[in-house]
Amino acid sequence: MSSREGRRWAAYGRGALVTLCVLAAALNAVSIEGGRLVPVIGAALVCGVALLVPRLRWPLAPLLVTVATAWWGWPLLPMLSVALFDLAVDRRARVAAGCAVAALSANLLSYRATSLWTAQSYASTLLLPVLAVLVGLWLGGRRRLVQALAADVEHLRIEAKLREEAARIAERSRIAAEMHDVLAHRLSLIALHTGVLATKNDMLPAPVAERLGLLRTASVEALTDLRDVLGVLRDPDTTPTSAALTPMMREVGELADEARAAGQHIELTTDGLPEQAPTTHRLAVYRIVQEALTNARKHADGAPVTVRIDYGPPATLVEVTNPPGIPRTDTVGSGYGLVGLRERVTALGGHLNSGPAGAGAWRLAARIPHPAGIEQNGTRT
Repeated sequence: MSSREGRRWAAYGRGALVTLCVLAAALNAVSIEGGRLVPVIGAALVCGVALLVPRLRWPLAPLLVTVATAWWGWPLLPMLSVALFDLAVDRRARVAAGCAVAALSANLLSYRATSLWTAQSYASTLLLPVLAVLVGLWLGGRRRLVQALAADVEHLRIEAKLREEAARIAERSRIAAEMHDVLAHRLSLIALHTGVLATKNDMLPAPVAERLGLLRTASVEALTDLRDVLGVLRDPDTTPTSAALTPMMREVGELADEARAAGQHIELTTDGLPEQAPTTHRLAVYRIVQEALTNARKHADGAPVTVRIDYGPPATLVEVTNPPGIPRTDTVGSGYGLVGLRERVTALGGHLNSGPAGAGAWRLAARIPHPAGIEQNGTRT
């Protein structure tokens, strides 16, 4: 049931309760007042309207019900209980106690047949108001607790969403920085070779020498622009240096050797050559294996890890599995590493799956299709 439907049914229940209170006031007036119904029913109807209209519930409804109950007594006591309940729910317990004391004290001074202090109604005179206040306090506290919990859940949901988005943005920045390093390396090679050829101008035709000079100038300017981009992608407090332009193309074999040196059991199987896959795929494979090995150390310490990689077209495939192990308690992660990996793989047109693989094992797998124009031998057509 939605919150809107719950409020609607609560309004229906309140209307039915106030209607029963009006009918009870009329029946009590018939049995006690000897047929003088008009004043009692009129007072009951006025109090009922005040209790049902939301804008009149405070402060008009408690005032009217208190005065009416003080005068007419027993027939309007249920309505006084409803008003006290509303005040208790709204955390106005002192006002509720004041209204109850005022109504009971004033009625004690009026010598009427419907007095609240007759022998037949003495117990209910105290029981109904006290019970209404106690139930109102409990229900009001419960409502506020539910609202606070709902607000906390919403805050946690928004925080998780922001953290996930931050992980995606960080992964995009990492991808851009890695591609910057690769492009900078290739542009530096172009600038180097064109510079070597430019030293042999006397052996080259003039148009060719001119074009080589333009190519070298363009590649050097492109390197300068990439350095500016790198300054934005990396820490703004650090100054880009030539060391920052070295390529970040580390292979998975080096990563596996480092993990073995740290005591992790790695079984690495590679099909095809890394050169068969685009540079972006090789970077993605490295990050996937790195994250999988890190998670295995955290959640399955001591368990062997199986890594299978296939670089060959038509897609780059990577799969990392590990059986259950002993989770470590001395490491704490952000929990959003897989979010960044999924963002990276999705950006390359692939998909990444992670989850149980049976018998308590864990599996992380990705498939990244090669761009159109790559033949089976890994060369671009």
